[in-house]
Amino acid sequence: MSSRQLLYRVLYRIGFAPWDGHPLAKSLQTLVEGDSHTPPLQPGTALDVGCGTGDNSIYLAKHGWQVTGVDFVATALDKARAKAAAENVDIRFEQADVTRLSEYGIGSGFELIVDNGCLHGMNADDRRSYVREVTAAAAPGARLLLVEFLRGTIFGVPGINPDEVETLFATDWKMLSSGPEPAEARKGQQPARFYVFERDS
Repeated sequence: MSSRQLLYRVLYRIGFAPWDGHPLAKSLQTLVEGDSHTPPLQPGTALDVGCGTGDNSIYLAKHGWQVTGVDFVATALDKARAKAAAENVDIRFEQADVTRLSEYGIGSGFELIVDNGCLHGMNADDRRSYVREVTAAAAPGARLLLVEFLRGTIFGVPGINPDEVETLFATDWKMLSSGPEPAEARKGQQPARFYVFERDS
């Protein structure tokens, strides 16, 4: 077990999960529902990596997506399953390491992959493994949404800057858009940035 995994398991166990329960990322809503500049995505299969207690997964399921949520913390997944049951949505939640998705049989061909605050907490080696696994799980033409803290903006989180994200996804992916995640959607949390990629066909 990595130090990152141990930390999150301890934090969930003691009930300290300040990232839980925040409003959905505006970038996720725009991607899924569209806006005046962008049409909505047609629902299909979605993978929510580092899904935590399932808020993004539940949102996607309510919008017609067939969702698989993945996290390595059992406590978070138990809460996610309870939330999904209360909302009467059917979601597949699996305990797995996002840097080893293929070993856990998570599957492939996902048309949308969502990461709200997973990649920014990893070290360099884990990030490379993450990109390999996410790429293998994605369907040709899939969309990938990342919402990540910048480096140096929050204590205890490595963070990741735009140039690092672009370098990691320079092969097999094309960036469609990126920008600051609106602060009001994060209850005043430290600056985050969103990135939308498209998997090469």
